[in-house]
Amino acid sequence: MTHYKKNDPGDGRIEIMVATVQPSLIQGTLQAPASKSSMQRACAAALLSNGASVIRNPGVSNDDLAALDVIRVLGARIVSQNRDGITIESSGVQPIASSMNCGEAGLGLRMFAPIAALSDKEITIYGSGSLLKRPMHFFDEIFPALGIRIESQNGYLPLRIQGPLRPADIEIDGSLSSQFLTGLLMAYAASGTHDASIKVRDLKSKPYIDLTLQVMKDFGVTVEHENYEVFHFKARTEKGFKPAVYTVEGDWSGGAFLLVAGAIAGPVSVKGLSLASTQADKAIMGALHRCGAIISTDNDRIDIDPAALNAFEFDATDCPDLFPPLVALAAYCKGDTLIRGTSRLTHKESNRALTLQEEFGKMGLTIDLEGDTMKVHGGKGLSGAVVHSRHDHRIAMACAVAALRATGNTVIEVAEAIDKSYPRFYEDLQSLGAVVSLGKENGK
Repeated sequence: MTHYKKNDPGDGRIEIMVATVQPSLIQGTLQAPASKSSMQRACAAALLSNGASVIRNPGVSNDDLAALDVIRVLGARIVSQNRDGITIESSGVQPIASSMNCGEAGLGLRMFAPIAALSDKEITIYGSGSLLKRPMHFFDEIFPALGIRIESQNGYLPLRIQGPLRPADIEIDGSLSSQFLTGLLMAYAASGTHDASIKVRDLKSKPYIDLTLQVMKDFGVTVEHENYEVFHFKARTEKGFKPAVYTVEGDWSGGAFLLVAGAIAGPVSVKGLSLASTQADKAIMGALHRCGAIISTDNDRIDIDPAALNAFEFDATDCPDLFPPLVALAAYCKGDTLIRGTSRLTHKESNRALTLQEEFGKMGLTIDLEGDTMKVHGGKGLSGAVVHSRHDHRIAMACAVAALRATGNTVIEVAEAIDKSYPRFYEDLQSLGAVVSLGKENGK
């Protein structure tokens, strides 16, 4: 199957990919995609290590490829690369260019900016797509306290920074995103020049910090903290990060869509998702149990069968990326499902709370937004419609999964948004028997 990319035919129009999903029953076994959260953190840790590291089960999403490009710019060398693994040699942050591009990866930008600032070289950081509209004012607020010169566009990209970063006692707001903290933790640990601590107020997405700390531990660095509120670092003379052989986990964020698809149109088996993972989106299992899905597990395989599904309550504050698959699930659950944590959705690839309300509304689903809570009036069936991904990978996947049980065909515009995290998503649905066709159309 061909993935159609955007291009300009020369007359001011662009060609976009359209996916048409027909109502389908699915069955089969799939391997979960590689976790881009795990992959990007491993790339950063390999860059900060002195020697050769191997990343097994590497991801191939746009965000993963952007991370590899960034670490090349910052001095790492990709010695070998294939489907089984990537060998990365590094001597730490030694930029070979004056600019780097994080693509649309919010984690990539927030994590690599403080890491890039370990160098004393001036670097301009660019991004693309929705990342250009996402505020990054915390860089302006925190970097000067670390000895980093910074220029931004009123808190937006591009950023121009110049280190070197000097660890200092700081306090940050953890309510918007844990990703900036991830970058600071790695940069502080790699610097090792000063005793310092990072205080964090109102940290959200603690499981993602658990993932960061685990990746750092796998690369030889242990960070002490007090209940995620204060992280401590000691000055030292030896190198912090050490080369490692690291296996990227299966992705619970992408796997959640496959599990929901199994619950509403299966049965489906998903392999490669660790129940011991620290990934926040493992919480999808709780939602599936609560709504009455039939689930069994065996080693690294999760089997899920359709059942009569009922409304449920779920707090997604620490796992906001689950909102799209949860809405697709709640659409087929009888009654009103309550999902808390909508305040975490404002600065994603789109304002996901409004986007979910509007795009699923086209399919006949009523969603109410009340304060920090989303109420989904499910169990009444969906109708096929023309929907738009809003250039958001998770919206495209949520609409495709919901379309499996809709009445009539669903057409997803800008369907190639999935490439950000799960390029094989439509192919994997097809392998389960879903009727998905891809085509191109021209648009402004």
